[in-house]
Amino acid sequence: MDQDLKKQLAADPDGLLTYEYIANNIGLCNDIMDELIDNMILVDSTGQFVVSAARYLHAIDPELYAPAIDRLVVTAIEKDRERRYLPTLIESLYGSDYAEHADQLSATDNNFRRIYKRLYPSKQSL
Repeated sequence: MDQDLKKQLAADPDGLLTYEYIANNIGLCNDIMDELIDNMILVDSTGQFVVSAARYLHAIDPELYAPAIDRLVVTAIEKDRERRYLPTLIESLYGSDYAEHADQLSATDNNFRRIYKRLYPSKQSL
């Protein structure tokens, strides 16, 4: 990552600048994606832009960006304590019918299980 970009992203107060950089440079910033994700994780205190980035990368190419998406999802689960952004994340990643497949998804995907339990803590079967 060049010094100008580092300075710009160091001033990112909440993750929006980093998210915009990723969105505006998708495909061109793959070699620095880990650093961009590191920065976003560092500055986004609520999980809002972490969730947005995970949703965006999943929509672009879920296989190519799988490692970045995984890191973003893990961070979103930790940061979104008020559950403001997790409902849109779970639907974006697993489809609008995710609840119908909750048991199966929970058995095979740790992130799904953690998000689902956060959103529906009273569900006994998971």
